[in-house]
Amino acid sequence: MEKEVFDFVAEQCKILATTGSSKQCTKDAAQAWLDAVAADEAAADEATATLLDYLDGRPHSIDGTIAFAQGPAVAVMGQEAADAMLQKAIAAKEAGVKFCLCDACTAASKILAKFGRVEL
Repeated sequence: MEKEVFDFVAEQCKILATTGSSKQCTKDAAQAWLDAVAADEAAADEATATLLDYLDGRPHSIDGTIAFAQGPAVAVMGQEAADAMLQKAIAAKEAGVKFCLCDACTAASKILAKFGRVEL
């Protein structure tokens, strides 16, 4: 794996492994990649294939984010925060954004896009 791509995936995995917006299983998958390449950098291609398979379909769509902000987010976050999320998501969709704007979905979609699995 080229150094630029390796460094990019490592940076995004660090985000996935630590951000509060990642589910624990996503944190674990990102940490597994980081651990695998720390132990044996030559394992990067295989570890990346495993990570990509895990991430496929994980980033929430911007439409899903809008639906969440219009409904369940109110109970989870309160009306004001849900309204702010909704406004931000609608503006993002109008700007052509396809995925949720949270740190986890952004990092996951960037990794998937780097390997041609999604278009940003």
